[in-house]
Amino acid sequence: MNATERDEYERLRKAASVRHRHLRYTATSLLLLLAFLLAPLAVVAAWVDSEVSDTDRYVQTVAPIATEPSVQNTVTDRLTKRVVDNVDVAAFTAALAQRLQQDGAPPRVVEGAKALTGPLKSALNSAVHDIVHKVVTSDQFAEVWDDANRRAHAAVVKVLTGEGSSAVQAGDGTIDLNLGTVIDDVKQRLVDAGFAPASKIPDVDKTITLLHTDKLNEAQDGMRLLNVIGIWLPVVVLVLAALAIWSAPAHRAALLATAIGVGVMMIVLLVGLAVLRQVYLDSVPTTALPQDTAADIYDTFIRFLRNSTVTVLVIAVITALAAYLYGPGHGARWIRSGAAGGTGATGRAMARHGLRTGAAGRWLDAHAGWTTGIVIAGGVLALVLWNYPTPGAVALVLGIVVLVLALLGILAAASGTAERPTVGDQPVIRPG
Repeated sequence: MNATERDEYERLRKAASVRHRHLRYTATSLLLLLAFLLAPLAVVAAWVDSEVSDTDRYVQTVAPIATEPSVQNTVTDRLTKRVVDNVDVAAFTAALAQRLQQDGAPPRVVEGAKALTGPLKSALNSAVHDIVHKVVTSDQFAEVWDDANRRAHAAVVKVLTGEGSSAVQAGDGTIDLNLGTVIDDVKQRLVDAGFAPASKIPDVDKTITLLHTDKLNEAQDGMRLLNVIGIWLPVVVLVLAALAIWSAPAHRAALLATAIGVGVMMIVLLVGLAVLRQVYLDSVPTTALPQDTAADIYDTFIRFLRNSTVTVLVIAVITALAAYLYGPGHGARWIRSGAAGGTGATGRAMARHGLRTGAAGRWLDAHAGWTTGIVIAGGVLALVLWNYPTPGAVALVLGIVVLVLALLGILAAASGTAERPTVGDQPVIRPG
């Protein structure tokens, strides 16, 4: 091959290398874009799947609703009204006035009996309200709520997808709670308190509207789709991110970009949940549900979704920091040097006091890359196997990983091997 042919070969090789590099960048960019766009939906899909498939998780989600003061006050007021409205106080006072008139009572007494309608109804309302409030704020109410949802976990399907039936029912733009056993208990307590006519109160409407919005049908359509996607969408996002990192010319930079992008999308999801909260509150008629009650129910129902979003955000931030610390930046090198210096000094101090790790320490020193990777992989596996990890769980696993890496560094430095001077991050090799 002459010089001309060699030059042409080099030119073609470089051109092919550039095209290959551009292709890899394009593939990485497309994969990352898909992963970023699907990441928020993946978190929501995983939350919906957990609510549908895990009874305990669903009960944990809705249980606090029964103990929210605003919800208890709303239920108390509405049950009181329904019970009192079924007692015809006016008819009672009219009958009393008629009887007094027949017995020849003075007209002033008859009129006074008729005027008792308002005070009697007020007294009845107060007495019923007190008894209902005791029932609603008792442990029995919370137990009824939990048992109803545990026995009929299909409620979550009713709420999220509009299918199935249970103690929690979806009406026309509403989500209703069936309180049949609670109302029966209220009637019995009224009888026990001396109000015998309560036993004759007819069966009133035993449902209480918990959520009221004209957006329920639209929300259910979206939830049906997410329920079908289920747990597979998070897997797809992880695969897309892994492929993007693998196909990128610079893996560490791609990992950093992936972590930052996912973190940004989690912030977008948190903002979206806040916006949806306001949209929901604006769609709830104040005559149907007080604003504070509606807000408490919304916040309680999506709290696990919000926690999951924050958890993914924390993991993304930690991943981005780890990718940066393994890079060539001056700050990253300074932190690595400081950490290595700290563990090295501690290990050498141990060795000077006779606490040498010998061959084991030398093995750890020679295989530091492998041991570091194993420890980090163990931390990742712990989070994967953790049932619904929280930000606190992420912090705990991170702390354990950092502690184990520090201990391994100390043990490696305590091998008793004579330390070698270094220049930058590289050991100096002495001749001879």
